[in-house]
Amino acid sequence: MRIDHERAREAFAAYVAPYNPKNPLIALKIAHTYRVAAIAERIARASGLSPEDVDLAWLCGLLHDIGRFEQVRRWNTFRDAASTSHALLGCEVLWGPRERLGTPIDPEPGSPATPRIRDFVGDASEDELLRAAIACHSDYRVPAELDERTRAFAELLRDADKIDILRTVETDAPETILGCDAATLLASGLSAEATRAFDERRCMRRDDRSEPVDFLVSFACFAFELAYPESRRIMLEQGYIFSLLKAPFGIAEPFEDQHTRSELARMVSELRTWLEG
Repeated sequence: MRIDHERAREAFAAYVAPYNPKNPLIALKIAHTYRVAAIAERIARASGLSPEDVDLAWLCGLLHDIGRFEQVRRWNTFRDAASTSHALLGCEVLWGPRERLGTPIDPEPGSPATPRIRDFVGDASEDELLRAAIACHSDYRVPAELDERTRAFAELLRDADKIDILRTVETDAPETILGCDAATLLASGLSAEATRAFDERRCMRRDDRSEPVDFLVSFACFAFELAYPESRRIMLEQGYIFSLLKAPFGIAEPFEDQHTRSELARMVSELRTWLEG
């Protein structure tokens, strides 16, 4: 199935148009969406996928965070724990409520009341793959029950999303991403759980992050679970993973705690070795 990129981009622009573009959370997610779509397309092409599957990877990227806009409108947050799963909300926006994806969310006045997926693509043959990839893209682990092809796309989408999340820690503000100011971030100290996750070369669970600096380390840990070689190349090429530990959000001042400073410096060195290797 070939995807009409122009049609899909127009559908996305039409969908986000009613949301407030002056809200930095909305602006952030619009830009993030287009970049994730482009990264997913690059990974798919570098991995030797067919033109049809390269298109499908691009569409996964374009649709993956569509639930974020309703999440911000209703709760003004990106924190799923304080609102609802943005991934499942996105599935409801695109396909309508579905019991197996979680408890349906009652539509609010002004929110999308009808499924939108056909605005983006007329052919329904890949709907189940798209739905599964979007539904689990922010999960700690890809569900074991996915078939091989669906898992491949789910992991590709997760890679693309993780890669671009690192960019936000250089181009945006701590208030937007972490919910705290620069002084609070620099005063925070690295937790034992964040260090443990890094040293075990694994991602962190959301609930294990107790300090603002832990969030930076949790983003850096994305490198350890990338599924595609091209994803590592992109992450190394962009370099955001290093700047988020050395000068997050462009903050030149050092962290107040000496142990935190030395640990972050060690992590930068080990991450470079990991990605180059």
